[in-house]
Amino acid sequence: MVKQVAIIGGGIIGATDAFYLSFLQGNDNIQVTLFDDDTGQATKAASGIISPWLSKRRNKRWYALAKRGAELYPSLVSDAQLSNQAYQQTGTIVTRKNHDDLLALYQEAKIKEQHTTAMGRVELLDAKEVKRRMPLLTDAPEGVFVSGGARIDGGHFVSELLERAAANNLDVKNERVSLTANGAINTTAGPKHFDIVIIATGARMHESLQPLGLNVKVRPQKGQLIDLTVKMPHKWRNMPVMMPEGSSDVIPFNGGKLVIGATHENDEGFDLTPQPAARRQLLNNAKVFIKTLTDAQVSDMRVGTRAYTEDFAPFFGAVPTLPNFLIGGGLGSSGLTTGPMIGYLLAQAVFEREIDHWQDYTKPVSQYID
Repeated sequence: MVKQVAIIGGGIIGATDAFYLSFLQGNDNIQVTLFDDDTGQATKAASGIISPWLSKRRNKRWYALAKRGAELYPSLVSDAQLSNQAYQQTGTIVTRKNHDDLLALYQEAKIKEQHTTAMGRVELLDAKEVKRRMPLLTDAPEGVFVSGGARIDGGHFVSELLERAAANNLDVKNERVSLTANGAINTTAGPKHFDIVIIATGARMHESLQPLGLNVKVRPQKGQLIDLTVKMPHKWRNMPVMMPEGSSDVIPFNGGKLVIGATHENDEGFDLTPQPAARRQLLNNAKVFIKTLTDAQVSDMRVGTRAYTEDFAPFFGAVPTLPNFLIGGGLGSSGLTTGPMIGYLLAQAVFEREIDHWQDYTKPVSQYID
């Protein structure tokens, strides 16, 4: 008998989960329906950097999950045949304001390099070398280069994953749905029951699970970023991305798109209105390194809503007392790095395969649900 699986939420977790449910062995016994209406989705509004190894965060579970997520990307990109628009390994330049702090970061990176294959090559770069590798910078800082770092466009990433899955066993429904008290899904065609339901609704997970009498402890955070159009000669292709300490990421894409972001606003709820003050701040952050930028070059401003937990950590697993309900969320600002690994592990759970060491990556789901 074909197992009917529903995924509510088509962001980074839901889309990766849908792809693996269409790709892994046993997919011929699975039929997947994904429900998502895109409104405020953090993933599709985001461009980001995959480079967790030099993060200042000291949460061991988070780091283990982020490290595995970064390691997963090359095989996921290959298996799903994703384009360079979605993901490209270009290398990351990480900066520090203080030279001694940068040297300490470099030493930390060299130690990790010895046992972290996905990091690739680690180099200490002076400002002149950073400028050579990122020619669009007018005021280049010194930094640590990690060749395994990558850039990602969330919108292209999820749409390409869902397109691949839809060619096999996925049906995408562009609608917002809700749960009933008995676990059915209210759709435009009426209530429907599924064998397994995966809930990956990000900041709206609290709303999603309320009908089941569950209170998920997540809160929304508004994130805004800007796209700029810059002159990008062909010889500038495949520039690294830059993570400046205490400032906004600088993410150049081939073809003349430069992404700067993103903001972290905790008091805006689910408001998706682009704010002029955020636009000015992001542009000013970029002008620290690229003085020639002007407001006229801003071509777009994207807004999404992230989900945060009280301990700033992601969570995933089966809902207590409802084993046919799986959830994953609380990704915060690292969702593009940690989300795919969560999607992969949830897909393995659907196939009833033994999942090794989930406790290495997340606290029990019961920690995040009343």
